[in-house]
Amino acid sequence: MAASAEPLLPETEAVRWRPRMDERRLALYARAWTATTLAHVLPFVLTAIVLVLIEPWLAPMSLLALVQAWIIPELYANRGAKVVRPKRRAGEEAERTALGLLGDLVDHDARELHARTGLVLERGRFGTWLVGEAGALLVRERHTHCFCVRVDHPDLPSADRISHLLLALRADEQGFATVANQAFAGARWRVRRRIPKPMRPALDAAVR
Repeated sequence: MAASAEPLLPETEAVRWRPRMDERRLALYARAWTATTLAHVLPFVLTAIVLVLIEPWLAPMSLLALVQAWIIPELYANRGAKVVRPKRRAGEEAERTALGLLGDLVDHDARELHARTGLVLERGRFGTWLVGEAGALLVRERHTHCFCVRVDHPDLPSADRISHLLLALRADEQGFATVANQAFAGARWRVRRRIPKPMRPALDAAVR
């Protein structure tokens, strides 16, 4: 009897050079983002300390170095948060129709959360996903991963784009995470600060 094959997204053929995403690779991505951030931040922190030790009157310069050390991770987090920011909307009638189709795919709680935040909560093997129009956040125990992934038909209504991504995620979570591009992986609080305020309750719900 033939073994049942794991479902694969057709889109994975376009990125055959990428290994399939798994728990180990997700952890590696998170550590790589942390290392990259530290490599940018630590030189500015050390510079600030050295300047003050050399000459106390250089404190303003030290402060500027510390500000730079703070800004760099914020810019990374802002880049990650962009994956779920709202995009251009289609006509009202098309949006209403698409919203009804999306509502058929999720339960009452997910519909209510989407109505308030524009994001759909979906529990997966890797963690809890928040699916938007052009990307998704993956909330894990210590990090939040920001994935940028587009639907091939950008003129679709917002809810249709979310439905496409949600169905792809359900069909092959590993493939979805493989095809998508990681824009950021880091502390949840950094991402929360950078996503639009109406979307923050969705991130809080994913944590719960």
